Amino acid sequence: MRRLATPADFDRVYDIYMHKEVVPFLGFDPMPREGFGKVFDPLFESGCFYVYEVGGCVQGFYKAQRHLGRAAHVAYLGTLAVAPQVKGSGIARTMMGDALSRLRNAGITRVELTVEADNPRAIAFYERFGFIHEGTQRAAYKRASDESCVDELMYGLLLNER
Repeated sequence: MRRLATPADFDRVYDIYMHKEVVPFLGFDPMPREGFGKVFDPLFESGCFYVYEVGGCVQGFYKAQRHLGRAAHVAYLGTLAVAPQVKGSGIARTMMGDALSRLRNAGITRVELTVEADNPRAIAFYERFGFIHEGTQRAAYKRASDESCVDELMYGLLLNER
């Protein structure tokens, strides 16, 4: 079940976000729990950060933010992750299907996202939903643990074509 995140979700979001299999792909380097407010607070305050519960436990999350003005038909989907313990269970597929359905029902006709070029599992996942690689931001992403930068790939999906 999808719902807006609340402050009570802080610890579970932290546990998923900072997991060693997840954190390399979410934009911030590992940090202690007491420093995670700088990540969680803006997500929560955006009003468009959702958690996905299964059996009463948060197992994933994402942010879906609609653009403004002439691009109001477009939403950016990001900060998408599932708990590594449920990887391969279909929760990510269910969560993404639900997100896209809700965006379509809200009048969104284009969804954009970015993904690191060294994340083949996520790339294949997005492509299975019909996302198309539309561009590359070269050397856009630098993890503290890496010697070199990683390209960020820009993907788009036109919902009215599905």
